Amino acid sequence: MKGVILAAGEGTRLRPRTEKLPKPLVEVGGEPLLTRCLETLRELGLDELVVVVGYKRDRITGRYGESFRGLDLSYARQPDRDGLAHAVLAARTHVESDFVVLNRDNIYAGNLGAAVDRHRRTDADSTILVEAVPPETATRGAVCELDGSGNLTGVVEKPEEPPSTRVRVAFYVLPPEILPACRVVRPSSRGEYELPDAIDLLIGAGYGVETVPFEGWKLHVNTERDIERAERKLSQADGTTGC
Repeated sequence: MKGVILAAGEGTRLRPRTEKLPKPLVEVGGEPLLTRCLETLRELGLDELVVVVGYKRDRITGRYGESFRGLDLSYARQPDRDGLAHAVLAARTHVESDFVVLNRDNIYAGNLGAAVDRHRRTDADSTILVEAVPPETATRGAVCELDGSGNLTGVVEKPEEPPSTRVRVAFYVLPPEILPACRVVRPSSRGEYELPDAIDLLIGAGYGVETVPFEGWKLHVNTERDIERAERKLSQADGTTGC
């Protein structure tokens, strides 16, 4: 199984850092974001890693080359950043079977391997991580609709009465059939081609999406404040005294 890291964005909210440096190379706690993502996927026992690059891609390919700590590393180009479904589609020539998708904006410490293990064990069509949120939070975003076995049957946006308190975590094990769905998905209200919308198309076509409860913590890094939060969290996890 391959891992695909979506790393083509510009990181405009991290300027001036990203005026000359691509966001995947911005360091958090002494390691570039992309290094942390590559290491996260390497620990899952994947066969090969693919990085979708765009903004200042030569800086990334020049730094990492064709391998990462014993794993083959290849690149796919996304010239225009039009959403995560568009980014996944850019990697279409690199994936022939089920694959893992990770966004380079995220730092994880949790049971990502549980989703990969379940996917392999059950021969699922797709497997995603979900996490529990407070009921008041569930009314403000996209909430998972689950059947009695915990499989994802749909997503409800900002429900007055949430069907669950589970939301999707941005870590996916997907089949190659996601690629045609990424190709036909329509732009969202943000004008982007969204990966969750493509997954919803798979559900509508009869594909099963199994879920695994997320255990651990994750942080989305978009701003300088996010970097500070992430470094504090990482230092606590390492048992050190803060950054």
